[in-house]
Amino acid sequence: MNPTTRPVRIGVQLQPQHARYETIRDHAAELEELGVDILFNWDHFFPLYGDPDGLHFESWTMLAALAEQTRRVELGALVNCNSYRNAHLQADMARTIDHISAHGTGTGRFILGTGSGWFERDYDEYGFEFGTVGSRLDALAADLPTIEGRWAKLNPPPTRKIPVLIGGAGEKKTLRIVARHADIWHSYSDASEMEHKLSVLAAHADAVGRDVAEIEVSAGVVDTIAHRTFAEADDLHALGARIFTLGLDGDGYDASLVSEWLAWRDEVNSR
Repeated sequence: MNPTTRPVRIGVQLQPQHARYETIRDHAAELEELGVDILFNWDHFFPLYGDPDGLHFESWTMLAALAEQTRRVELGALVNCNSYRNAHLQADMARTIDHISAHGTGTGRFILGTGSGWFERDYDEYGFEFGTVGSRLDALAADLPTIEGRWAKLNPPPTRKIPVLIGGAGEKKTLRIVARHADIWHSYSDASEMEHKLSVLAAHADAVGRDVAEIEVSAGVVDTIAHRTFAEADDLHALGARIFTLGLDGDGYDASLVSEWLAWRDEVNSR
């Protein structure tokens, strides 16, 4: 798809921390009702901020439950940690959630958001080898073809080509993996950084014979990492970003903030 014709979409990362599951479940229903396009969680085992031993839930089982509960929104992790699960298992879990989410339409709504992992406490306490940034990225590059190959073998197969979202902005390895495998690239770049990263991504795409326009661009705009203004979001949009994500803690969210970003989405899409 020509990136200029893609509509703007708003994703909310409902962080699975500091809240009981029923609270997160109810917030997810409210966000879908508000008109959010994508619901994300994250793939960690402990809170990333606030009380480090506070309430926290596992990503994939939550996504399966939300897939059954919701009717319209796409959903996935922002992002899955590739290191925590065998590649074949990840493929099968993704295919299963894809089918769970297809009720009523026959087409699934699951997005495989994935990355190489970084939160050392997860690795230490759950017994995974932490390795290095490079070794984890190498594992991601090796496992994505395995995931894609397993999707082709599963019976029944996925209901659609499951979109692969890859998070990260490293120029030597991450963006090369994005160029080869991603349908969506996610980062927290500001406009000046994104312009440069997109040129690097385009070069990697050329090297593997792929049109970089096939890759949808996702930008984090509200989070502990970033809090962009609408003017800054306009600049990102001008560069080709079409998914804009808000990270919100599981114990509550500012509905007015979400509504403001949805109104911005609708205004941009009407131009």
